This record gives sequence, structure tokens and C-alpha cells, in this order.
Amino acid sequence: MANHKILFVTSEAYPLVKTGGLGDVAGSLPVALKAQRNDVRIIMPAYRDAMRKAEKLGFASFHMEGVPETVRLLEGRLPGTSVKLLLVDSPAHFDRPGGPYADPDGHDWGDNAERFATFARSVTAVALNKAGLAWQPDVVHCNDWQSGLVPALLSPHPNRPATIFTIHNLAYHGHFDSSKFESLKLPHFLWGMQGLEFHNGLSFIKGGLVFADMINTVSPTYAEEIRTPYFGYGLDGLLKHREDRLVGILNGVDYKQWNPANDPHLQYHFDSHHLENKAKNKQFLQQQFELPQDPEKPLLGLVGRLVEQKGIDLVLDIIPQLIALEAQLVVLGTGNKRFQAELEAAAGQYPERIAVQIGFSEATAHRIEAGADMFLMPSRFEPCGLNQIYSLRYGTAPIVRHTGGLADTVIDANDENIKLGTASGFHFEHANAAELLQACERAISIYRQHPQRWNKIITTGMKQDFSWKQSAKHYLELYQTARQLLGKHN
Repeated sequence: MANHKILFVTSEAYPLVKTGGLGDVAGSLPVALKAQRNDVRIIMPAYRDAMRKAEKLGFASFHMEGVPETVRLLEGRLPGTSVKLLLVDSPAHFDRPGGPYADPDGHDWGDNAERFATFARSVTAVALNKAGLAWQPDVVHCNDWQSGLVPALLSPHPNRPATIFTIHNLAYHGHFDSSKFESLKLPHFLWGMQGLEFHNGLSFIKGGLVFADMINTVSPTYAEEIRTPYFGYGLDGLLKHREDRLVGILNGVDYKQWNPANDPHLQYHFDSHHLENKAKNKQFLQQQFELPQDPEKPLLGLVGRLVEQKGIDLVLDIIPQLIALEAQLVVLGTGNKRFQAELEAAAGQYPERIAVQIGFSEATAHRIEAGADMFLMPSRFEPCGLNQIYSLRYGTAPIVRHTGGLADTVIDANDENIKLGTASGFHFEHANAAELLQACERAISIYRQHPQRWNKIITTGMKQDFSWKQSAKHYLELYQTARQLLGKHN
């Protein structure tokens, strides 16, 4: 397969800026693509944190054709890698406190349309070799609504690169008032139902869905789900129309960061052949969260955003039953204030069974993965999910709803799969508390009554390979397909 020159377009990348799965993907996939001898450059906004953390940062271009002169391009390296990094430096748009999409109080920036339109125009200049870099990509790989305008802006140019658009979460459209279309001075041919118009407003994500040469999601099951009304958020008709250009590629994980055999965040290291230290990590986790250090108590972990999408309300609904099962629960996360308050109230009511830490800590997240016996991910939808994959490698059986990437990565421990030796976790079908409780009861029953069977389930999970090397091969095939389609079109 031919090597590619790839411009990887993202609004976040670990370790520069990360709010979710996109940050993990953007920090790992380009590295895996470069390892397979492709010329990869990441381009993202020059947020304050990104400017501070980027390595070997210098000026690349003071002016890009079609972009205001106040915007410049900086060049550096993604920390800890040899992947080139391009930062779109527009201080008025990106040099500010808070997150990449929201202010310090958690409210969306009021000028997000202007911010990411400026970003898209800068990407377009680089993609068309109009940024003074003497480099033009073969493929422009865009991610989520923040880069959705890029395929649209590139579409009329005869010598453009092939475009890929990856949907990490269709719930976020980048939807703005229709007046923004005129104020952003976008080309008039982009307006209308066949363009960027969506329910009388401007939709950034439609730029990718309508105009990209190929579209993908981050798991095969999610690629099927988003073509249905329940998961499609009003875009299922468009996605069905373009289903010949839509594929699902499962996200990978970085086992250099997530490996219990050498994880620097753990007190005790272990692997599938030496599980004795997992029990020591459980004891350490119980101690950290001031829970009774009882090896017999099943310990359930949860790390993530405390929002309805993640099924946190379902977990809250079954807390009395988990207490009756004499289980322990450790939660790390932040999100909906009501859910945070209810979790903290439950921890206050059951201090020997439930511990909650509001916020995020990378070290604590690793310790929960290593120390818990089971990991809860009762998501209403989950495009891919990464924590269940981390859990598999850490010998922590995932309890997941059968949706999206959760369905693609966790094999249910039903009788047949246990006999086949393929079981790695526990599924439930519908997003309700009763079915979540049944899955927890199944897991706890096997954990307590069939220790050999339990060890087989967790060691099966630990041996799974969800590395980026595998996923990168599928992306390279996708790039090749997009280039071939573009060649036919031209």
C-alpha cells in the first residue's frame, strides 16, 4: 500500500489538550500512522495550554492565503513523539483561559462559530499548499464538528487532497444561528439542505457528512446505529444516503500508557500470568478511598463524565441493591451537578461502601482500572469507549450496555461464551436500572462462587489486542479508498 502525506485535523490532542476520546485518538493514531512510514502532521488550534506544552515550537508561516493576517502558523512536535505539529495561532480566538470549547464556568464560548471557521480556513490553506510550507497532503483527515467546514471549503478546488471525516460523537453538531453563515462569509453554494443548513440553522458537522470523500465512525456497531432515528440526531437520513461512503473503524488504545505490567501510576505491577498483585492494587485502592480493606467484597469502579449519556442515573438507581449485595463502589468523574450531588450524598450515607471523587486524576483513573474487580459503563450510547478496553487489559471485567464500541469490544459472559472461552465481560441490552442490576448480579455471582471461571474471564480480556497498530491499518485502507474515489471524480 502506498505511503500517504496526511494532515490530521483535530481540535484537541493528548497531551496538549484533552476533553475526551478525540484527544486520546489524536494523540495516538498519528503516531501509529507515522510508525508505518507515512508523513503525518497534526494541525490544531494554538490554545494557551497547547502553546505551553508543545515541543520545539517555532514560526512556520506568518500569513496564509485566504486567512486574516492576524493568524499565523506555528510548527513544533507532539510531546514525546516525532510527529510534526502545526498550531493555528489566532490569539483573539484561542489564547484564553478555560477549555477548548467552553469558558471557565463551563458555558460554550459565544464565538465558537468564528473560532472554528478561522481554524477551518487555516487548515484549508495548508491543505491547498497556500501556507508557505512547500508541502501538500494527499489526505486531510478531519474529526468531529470543529473541523467539519474543512471538507466543505475544499470541495470546489480541482487539485485538492482527499478528505476523511471521522464522527467521534454525533450528539455534538456544531449548530449555530443561520445568521452566522453570512457573518462568516462562507461561500454561498454551501447553503441549503444539500449543504450546511440544518433546521434553519448552520451545522458545521454537515460540512463533513455531505462533502467528505469518506466518512467513518469509531466502531462498526456505531456506524450502523447512527443510520437509525434513535442514534442519528436528525442526520440519519443523510447518513443512510451516504452509507456507501460510511465505515466503522474501532479505536485503538496506547498500551504504552495503559499496561498494568509497567504502569507508573500503580503501586504493584501485574499481567495475565501473574495476577497476585491485582489483589494488592485492590487493597491500595480501598485504602486510598478510605473503604474497608476487605478482599472478599466485590469492588466496582466507574471513571467518566457524570452525565445521562453515560447512564449515571442508572447507577444511582441501583445503589440500594449494590449495598444489599455487599459490594463496594468507587467513582471518579465530573459532570451534571445533580448527579455529582446525589453520588456524594450516597457516599455520605454509605461511607464504608461508596467513595466518590469529583474531578479527574490520571493517576487515580489508572488505579481504579487496576484495583477494581468490575468496571461500570452503562452508557445509553457509546461511539467507541476506551475505559472498557483499558479495563480488559487490567483484568477488571467490564459491565456494559450492548451499544456502539462497547458491543464490539466486550464479549458477554453467557454460558455459551464461557464454554467457548471467549467471555470477557458482561452485557445488558436496554438502558434501564433493572437490566443493569441483573448484569451486576451475574458478575458478582461468578466472582464469588466460581473463582476459576472468573479468572478465565479476566485473563481472556487481558489477552485482547486493541492496539493502534491494528486500527491504523484500517485507516490506511480508508485513505487509499478516498484517494481512489477522488481520482475517479477528477
